[in-house]
Amino acid sequence: MIGFIVFGLVVGVLARLIKPGKQNLSLVATLLLGLAGSVIGGIVASALGTGDIFELNILGAIVAIVAAVLLIGVAEGLSGRNKGARV
Repeated sequence: MIGFIVFGLVVGVLARLIKPGKQNLSLVATLLLGLAGSVIGGIVASALGTGDIFELNILGAIVAIVAAVLLIGVAEGLSGRNKGARV
């Protein structure tokens, strides 16, 4: 489980590096989005029969990073929309 959390943080950091532009997300938000991406990657890899949800495999890692990049984009969009509504 600790390895899963560490991998989630790595996925979150990689997703922030891949996503162009400046992200206004905290380290905790990066960790949570990375964990969410890891869970999504594990579920997809498990559904495709490449391993268990908590197993580290290349397909799950790729899907986790892509999912985390998309989640960061959604989080930025939601936070940007909320900031614009306050002005």
